Formats: sequence, C-alpha cells, structure tokens
Amino acid sequence: MPEEGVLFEAVEALLAGGPEFPPPGERARLRVAAGVTQAGLARVLETSTQTVKNWEAGRSEPRPPRRAPYLALLEGWARRYPAGEEAAEPSKPEAPKPEAPKTEAAPAPAAAPASTAVSASTPAPVRGATGAPSGRPAEKSATARTSATAEPSATTKESATTKESATARKAAVGKRAAVARRTASARKAAPAASAATSTVRQAARAVDPRFANGPLAVIDAAAADTGASPAREPAAHCVGGRVLDVPARSLPELVEWALTEARLGAPRLDGAGWDADPVLVLTRSALEHYGLPAELTDDERIEGRLPAGHPAIEEIERADWRLTRRGFGPWARIYRPAQGGRRRCVQLCIPSWRALDTRSWGASADLPPAALARVLGLYASRVITPRGSTAVTGLELMTALRPPTRASEPDEEGRRHSVHHAGSLGKEPMDPPPCEAVDGHPVLADLPRFHVRGPEERIFEEAYDWARELTDEECLKPHLVGIDVNMAFGAAANGALVGLAEPPFHTVRPEFDPAVPGSWLVDLSHVDLSRVRVGDAWARLRGELLPSPFTPTGETPKGPAWYATPTVAYAVELGYQVAPVEAWLRPEAGRYLDDWYRRLRNAYVATMADLGVGVELTAAGYLAAMDGYKGRDPEAATVLDAIKNTVKGGIGKLQEKARGDGWRPGKPWPALARPTWRPDIRAVVVSRARINMHRKMVALAAATGGYPVAVLSDCAVYAADGPSPLDVLPYTPEGRTIPGSFRVGVSPGMVKHEGTRTPLWAEELREETGDPRLNLARYIKTGDRTGPDTGE
Repeated sequence: MPEEGVLFEAVEALLAGGPEFPPPGERARLRVAAGVTQAGLARVLETSTQTVKNWEAGRSEPRPPRRAPYLALLEGWARRYPAGEEAAEPSKPEAPKPEAPKTEAAPAPAAAPASTAVSASTPAPVRGATGAPSGRPAEKSATARTSATAEPSATTKESATTKESATARKAAVGKRAAVARRTASARKAAPAASAATSTVRQAARAVDPRFANGPLAVIDAAAADTGASPAREPAAHCVGGRVLDVPARSLPELVEWALTEARLGAPRLDGAGWDADPVLVLTRSALEHYGLPAELTDDERIEGRLPAGHPAIEEIERADWRLTRRGFGPWARIYRPAQGGRRRCVQLCIPSWRALDTRSWGASADLPPAALARVLGLYASRVITPRGSTAVTGLELMTALRPPTRASEPDEEGRRHSVHHAGSLGKEPMDPPPCEAVDGHPVLADLPRFHVRGPEERIFEEAYDWARELTDEECLKPHLVGIDVNMAFGAAANGALVGLAEPPFHTVRPEFDPAVPGSWLVDLSHVDLSRVRVGDAWARLRGELLPSPFTPTGETPKGPAWYATPTVAYAVELGYQVAPVEAWLRPEAGRYLDDWYRRLRNAYVATMADLGVGVELTAAGYLAAMDGYKGRDPEAATVLDAIKNTVKGGIGKLQEKARGDGWRPGKPWPALARPTWRPDIRAVVVSRARINMHRKMVALAAATGGYPVAVLSDCAVYAADGPSPLDVLPYTPEGRTIPGSFRVGVSPGMVKHEGTRTPLWAEELREETGDPRLNLARYIKTGDRTGPDTGE
C-alpha cells in the first residue's frame, strides 16, 4: 500500500507538468474497485455527480483545484488495484459482498475551514450485515482555491494493522503540510483572504448541510467555450473560496443544477418562513455562454426586462419553468409551483444589467468572480440572501423574520392549515386612512385633481432639513463640526410600537394614549421650546435657536396637523397638554421591527469590527479608528454601505410611490398589493428618528448652551472651539457624557465625525448661493457645494 506522502508527491509532480490522467474508462474502473460511488467521489472533491460522470465518460477533464487531488487519488487506487485484479473481498466471510456500495464517501463537513489547502481523510468503509467492513476505504483529498497557508486537518484514521503503518502515516501528515505550502507558492492561487472572507468562513462552519456551498454562487464561463479541446465547464464561485464545476449547458439545466446538485441556499430565519432560494450571479462570460445579452438595450433597460419573445425566455418556458410578473430582468426569479411545501425557485442576479446599484454596492459589478462572491456572501450571511436592490432586500428581511402565516396545530383529521402568524402584518394588503395616503392613492380618488393637501389633511412625518443663520458668538468660533448619527433609522425602528394586521378605526376627540400607534389630528403650536421639561426638571432654553420637533422644516406649526403617535408623545414629554381633534388608531400593536433592527445592527457592528472599529473603543479611540477605516478592507466597506442602504431603503419601501408613465392618479400601482405597503409604519420610524435628534439636541443645549446651526436628517452641525466632536460633546475623564445627549461610538444611535469646516467657509458658501440659511449639514463632509447629501 502506498504511503500518503507518495500520493502527494504525485500532486507536486502534476503541478510541475508531470503525469497525465489515466483514460476515462480506467478512472471509472479504479473508483468501482475502491467501492466508491460517483456521488460519493463528487462529495469528497466538492463537485457535482454530473461532473464526475463527465470525467469518467471523457466529456470533460478535471481542472484546478480538483485536478491535482483527483490525480493523486487515482494513482493511489492504481497502486492498490492494478488492472486485472478484482475489488477486495469482505473482511468477514459471513458478510455478503455487495454488488454495489450501499454507502457513499462521507461529504466534506460544512465545518471545515475553507482556507485548508489540502486535506485528506479516509471515508467510512462499506459495511455488510454484520457491521464488519466489506470494502476498502477510499483516500480523499481536496484543494481549495483561495488560500493554502493553513495547516491541514490530521483526521485520517490510522491503520490498526501494524506500528509501521501508523508511523508512516504520521510522517505523511508532516509531508502533506510541506507539500501544501509548496503547492500554494507554485500555484499562487489567490490573494490572502480578507477580513470579510474570514468572517464568511466562520459563518459557513455552522451552515445547514443542505446548503453546504452557501447561499449563492457567481457563475463564470471565462475559461469555457475557448475552442480548446476539450472545452471547460463554467465555474461556480461560492462563499469561502469554494469553486464548483457547472455541467449545465443551457439556462434551464443551470436552474435545475442549482436546485438539485449545487447545494446552494440558506435556512429560513423563522420557523414559519421559507428557506432562501439559491442565487446565481451571472458574469458577462456566463451570460454569453447561456445565450443572454451582456447588456440590456436602452428600451429593455427602461422596461427593466427582456422582451417576451426573447429566445432565452422561450427556452425557459419550453422546459416548464416560469418567470414572475417582473419578467427576465436584472433580478429574475425562475420557478415552478411549490410541491410538498417546498419552493422550487432560483434567483438570478445580473450585475452587467445594473442589478447592483452603485449607490449601495459601489464597483462590485466589476469585481472578479471570487471577490464578488465574497462581498455578496458576507452580506448574505449577516443580513439575508439578496433578493433585489438593498431596499427590496430590506423589505424582504422584515417578512422573512416575521412571516405572515404559519402552520396550525393538527386538526381532528391530522391536517395542518395556514393561519395568521401572531405579531406579523398578515397576508392581506391594507388601505390607509386618507390622512396617511400619499398623493394619487385610490382612497383619494374623489379629491379634485389639482388639490394640494396641507398638514391638516395629510401626515408629514419626514426627516429634518433645517438651518439658521449663525449668531455673532458662533461666528467667532474657529470651527463648525458635523456629527452624524449611525444608522439613525435603524435605531429609531428599535422598540417602535406599530400597528399590525388589523385595519385602523376612526374616532373623534379621543384621549391621547402614547401606547396606541396611529395618526392624530392635534394642535401643537402652543409648545414653547424656550421652556421645556428635560428629565424631571424644567429648563430655560433659547428656543429660537432650536428647530421645532413637529415639522421637518423646523418651523413652528400654525395649527392642527396630523402626527404619528411618537411626535404627539414627545409634546407631552416636553411638559405640554395635548387635545386631539380626531384620530385613526391601531389598537393591535407590536414591535414588528425589533428583530429586523437586531439583525441589521449585528451585521453593521460586525462589519465595522472587520474594518478595525470595535464597540470596545473609547470615544477618542473610536474617532481615531474611523480615520481611513474603509481603506482597510474595501470589500467589507462595500458590505457596510449595502447594510446601511438596506436599513434606509427598507424603511422607504414601506411607502413606495407609483412609478412609470402608464400610471394615473387614483389608480393602484403594484406596491399597493403588498402587506408591507405600510406608510403608517414608516411614519412611526421617521417620527422617532426626528424626535431622537431633537431630544438629544435639547439635552445638549440645557447642559452646555450649545445649539445646532443646521440639521439634515441624521447630521447636526455645531460651532465649536475645536475641530473634534469631543469639542462639542463634553466627556468626563471617566468617559461619560451628558445623559440623554449624543454619544460618540460605533453602535446605531451613537454618532461619528461627519466633517469640520469654518464659519468663514459657511459665509462664503451662503453668499455664493444667495441663501443665508443654506443647510450646511448637506456640505459639511466634503466642503463642496455640489457634494452629495449626508445620509445613512
């Protein structure tokens, strides 16, 4: 019997241009002689059964990273089972020798680190009726593409026959490690894994074995159809650096492969939900390979899909697959009706068709396949498998965490039924009351065509866009410092009490109850910001230097207006009585967004840690760590931006407006058919975000006399004696700051440094525009008047 070290020497020889593969028929003979099935060998080599069949039929040739270990395995089998000899007899005479193996080689466990360059273990032998081994074990080795620096696992079973074989096997382990290091140097397979990649690997160790290859794969056919003989198969780049051969020759076969052989997908986030569908990301070469255009035409891009008669769509339909009503666009879903409670659906992501918006994903569409798999895989492991834009995915995450229905307990006949899932929004869409409806909604169809609704007819819960002129004292300060709240809308969603599945009811002159979500028509113009309650005491403030908490413009309301519950509750918190005129109330309430927030919060904090910014840092340490943090790992930085846009976009999708030239006011649009079209929930979150900002500004003003000069959404600008946020927010030597005010740190709801300018810069900018109240928070980050808005 050859030693393992001999087999790995063969690997080295191959890398140096050594021995060729035995003929296809001989490969099959050796496998059968070793008592290993094609499926078992496919699992060991982390590929598909069809790929092994192709190798043994001569239709394709193995390629790295499987080529070297497969050759080593074949050479080992050739030494054990020379041509003309039969497979080994059972070790026990009474154990019947099976005509075909009953068990397959054990699959590579999901817990194995993807960084292992070469691993070897012996599959469990086939056992007969008595439990004794009835066939010889097959040697297994695998090579990962991404990294070959880690020491391989020494889990091979030692032979119990002699001390000599045990000693030889131990020596082979050291030999194997040395070969792995030399192999990595010779192949120069891939750059060292980034922090984002290592995190994906850690998450993958606990993966469901049904989804051993992760939630998605980037399909690349750059090496296929090159005219070489034989042609190479497309490659599927999965999370953790794993690469699979793709035997599919057509788009329907690719979908079938993804569902039956690829082991792609992700387990459901809630027991009442669905497992995540596999996502296939098609590169330009893969599009060409499967008969799809590399880019959409202008007309197709406007329509957002291929035309109905496209050959690819006809091919899908001939194979009895279907497309959703969205058609074949940048995020296409190909499916067959569910059977037995199991979905049969594959999601396609096509970056060159602009599936990955640069505002959320940066230049991800131009990344190499392995790098793109790392970026999308990290996002999928921490948030959810992407299902469209980050806004769409944010909305899908809400439903995945709180599905609308669940299976009932068995009835008298043992049957289960679909019933409402407590705490969800239900499965039926809900019309809003008129005060919550956006312009053009069908419930407003009776309004005159050009009627403009004011705050007494429509709720205006929006983020701040307010600024004022600097005082003389502020003009003498040397700096203007911008501070920005981390994931402000996410923090506002945490603990938000919102209406659930029951529709609202109308009431007149109700008594205000802060525990009931809804919309209230109430006059808050009497609230005087110069005298407000802060904590348990009344405080005297310069109210003219603060924005009103009740309007997005910061102006004092003129009379009765519609507000969400958190806004009215804040008026009471400031120490003033309220007397609602009427209300639309939702007594069935719950914290629907809490799990959504926690998942996104954890994703945000973990990704910031990948970038070297941890929760354990002091305020000064955090500000120092934020200097150039995105440059430490651009891939993780891309994921961070996608997470932040998932928060903001998901909240925005709750009130998605009509789009397209074909829509007319008073007519429904597709978003209204969703149970998650809930402008009331968006109003609660935006209200809480604005109120949180105002509460902290009031606490800071009461303690230090510092007032904001501009506020834009989650960014506030202050005049200060120094350039740092620590010059605006006083901290004690023990690291404590003003209770209830802003705190510097990485967690959602805490603040970071947005930028520092001078009062002279502000004066010149306002003179240039002719606007004495130009919102400085919009430009504090870059200093450029044409710069982008400050955002999440």
